[in-house]
Amino acid sequence: MSSAIRQIPLDTATRHHAHDFHQIVIGLEGQAEFEIEGLGGAISAFSGCIVPANHVHYYAGTGQNRQLILDLPSEAHCLIGIHHELSRLFDAPRFFALDEPLKRYLDFLLLELDVAGGSEPQQERLAATLLGCLNDRLPDAPAPPRGRRLDLARLDRFIERHLASPLSVADLAREACLSEAHFRLCFREQAGVTPWQYVRTRRLEAARHLLTGSDLPLSEVAARTGFASQSALSHACREAFGQPPSRLRHPGRLNGQRPPSLR
Repeated sequence: MSSAIRQIPLDTATRHHAHDFHQIVIGLEGQAEFEIEGLGGAISAFSGCIVPANHVHYYAGTGQNRQLILDLPSEAHCLIGIHHELSRLFDAPRFFALDEPLKRYLDFLLLELDVAGGSEPQQERLAATLLGCLNDRLPDAPAPPRGRRLDLARLDRFIERHLASPLSVADLAREACLSEAHFRLCFREQAGVTPWQYVRTRRLEAARHLLTGSDLPLSEVAARTGFASQSALSHACREAFGQPPSRLRHPGRLNGQRPPSLR
């Protein structure tokens, strides 16, 4: 696999995955939220994040958005040979903002992709220059502060009241009266999962409760529990429970067994 540079919008529904290549995401328009192995932050125009290979990351766009994404396999030309030291950029996830020279380079990169048609050799050269500049600018990541105990019961009540809304980590951090970065650290230490994972579990538990205890249409169950659509709910149920919502709706009628647990 060679390096690839592309421009895409991110889905406004929360997604997550991991892949065997490194990735750099830079905001071009609108906003997006990322959480990479517990480290999270927001991306807007001229800011971005580094996603090392095989790191599980959650992400969601906000409204109309457009991101520049660089997919970089470990054997990419811009990470080997004379450029081998640039691979240290991917030792850990990181968020960053572009300074004025890099903003101008980003404009050039986008124009060059349009003019040159994005040929593989040119993409490798453009990627190498961007990585080299980032490598020169990014300092070593500071040690995170130690967290404090959170009132999880209060957060549970807040999540329940706003389950139908598009909750963000920033919303939870404000409820806990912490900065977003400090909240993410405290939450991961105390709950053992990331805030997005926690909220997703609460959404799934609420959806399963409605499916087994009511005859609400699936679209209404999805709306009440914060899933973007009926298909998003179906995908989440298959992933978490190994069954579609229809099998969870009346488990006793289908096989005489309780639905599988999230835990």
